[in-house]
Amino acid sequence: MGLYQNRIVVKAGTSTLMNELGKSDLRTIELLCRVLTDIHNKGFEVILVSSGAIAFGSGKLGWGKKPESIREKQAAAAVGQCSMLYLYDRFFGDYDATIAQILLSGDDLEQPGRRENLLNTFDTLLSLGVIPIVNENDSVNFSEIESEDHLFGDNDLLSAEVAVLCRAGKLILLSDTGGLYDRDPRRYPDARLRSVVETIDESVFASLGTRGSRRGADGMKTKLRAASRATEAGTETHIIRGKDPEALYRVIRGEPAGTRFIAS
Repeated sequence: MGLYQNRIVVKAGTSTLMNELGKSDLRTIELLCRVLTDIHNKGFEVILVSSGAIAFGSGKLGWGKKPESIREKQAAAAVGQCSMLYLYDRFFGDYDATIAQILLSGDDLEQPGRRENLLNTFDTLLSLGVIPIVNENDSVNFSEIESEDHLFGDNDLLSAEVAVLCRAGKLILLSDTGGLYDRDPRRYPDARLRSVVETIDESVFASLGTRGSRRGADGMKTKLRAASRATEAGTETHIIRGKDPEALYRVIRGEPAGTRFIAS
């Protein structure tokens, strides 16, 4: 079956939603909700895949640092999911948009019966003009938060699987680096942005190198894995700067923004 070219999946990570002090970045969240609603009003079907539940919960509970034990992470996720959805509901509501919450685990996407029911839910919500907000079900499923090489990589891979499931025309990953560079831009001021990547092969992964922060390297690695998964299914993928949600307009207009990965 063909893709829905007017259907887009946008993934917002924790670094986009939180500020440098570990608090919710209200300005960015509000702007993201406004832009997504405006894009929705232009005739696009929008799915938002959002991380951040553990970070929101840690802040709500007054914890000065990210929890280390599984039980604390799951508790923080349960609290944070409420706080995060409250903000989304408030900001999207300000622009007269209706949202829905969908929490997923790996089994939901792997078991045929659950996968079919999930697709029916997405299709029905989108047909009703609703913007689904998707997250990993961290408070129940611990495989994501306990793994060193996370199953969904801060929801990057989850967003790719959602895009493939829903046959979305575009997957847009919001990033703190704003695209794929030939080397780490935080260490090398002369690093150059790769505006278009036609094929995601081993040389692309190798270009990430091993220097720099582990978090930064792994974060881009999971984005490349997500882009590879989506483009193989025909979904064009983009990595743009998360703190600049208005770059989403350039993507839907076909203008240069961040890094574009050509669909296979």
